[in-house]
Amino acid sequence: MNLNFIGIIPARYASTRFPGKPLADIAGKSMIQRVYEQTSLALDAVVVATDDQRIFDAVLAFGGKAVMTSDQHKSGTDRCYEALTKAEGEFDVVINIQGDEPFVKPEQIEELKACFNDASTQIATLVKPFSADDDFEVLFNANSPKVVFNANREALYFSRSVIPYYRNAPHTEWLKKQTYYKHIGMYAYRAQVLGAVTKLPQSPLELAESLEQLRWLENGYRIKVGITDTETIAIDTPEDLKRANEWFLNRAKSQE
Repeated sequence: MNLNFIGIIPARYASTRFPGKPLADIAGKSMIQRVYEQTSLALDAVVVATDDQRIFDAVLAFGGKAVMTSDQHKSGTDRCYEALTKAEGEFDVVINIQGDEPFVKPEQIEELKACFNDASTQIATLVKPFSADDDFEVLFNANSPKVVFNANREALYFSRSVIPYYRNAPHTEWLKKQTYYKHIGMYAYRAQVLGAVTKLPQSPLELAESLEQLRWLENGYRIKVGITDTETIAIDTPEDLKRANEWFLNRAKSQE
């Protein structure tokens, strides 16, 4: 089954913690360029979806493709769908790639694409196993959503709480007793499914946990899970940007 995939990278200039983040310099290239180039290693069609002329112009300047979208969108999912309607060509599956993850790996995108070898897949996302050697505080971090899934690798639930609760051991031993999965926030949707989910109202579980994917589960959509061993590193603050630049500098020195 030959499917046409498109990667869409939502990118906003406004940010409470880090205004102008997509244009921040990482070792001589803007963040959005680094995300675009990494994504293009696994996809023939990639588009940046933005509401800011500066980002739009920067993408065109490095030879990328971009579309202008509304500044009223409440989520990257909504922005992705508008971009899909404006993109050139017909596509079966849309991959929503975070614009602040310059270290996204092509193999992660390939894992998402492989989820659609199953014709019944509507939405797909990635998870990464926590390490048995992680400190339990890493597992309990509410900013790192957890997911449980069934034997067909379809998500049963996402939560900021630790799921499952391991009843017969102290929590300091849970990671050694049970494999826990961290949600990696990259999604892929059948094109018609993306259009449908953007029309859904916010749901009770979504509002409780502040996790958009719960809206889809509550409305009966199935989310296929791909498993990756690669951590995605988001740039959320200027301090994160400094670490990213240090990483590129150290890599360059190691290759000399």
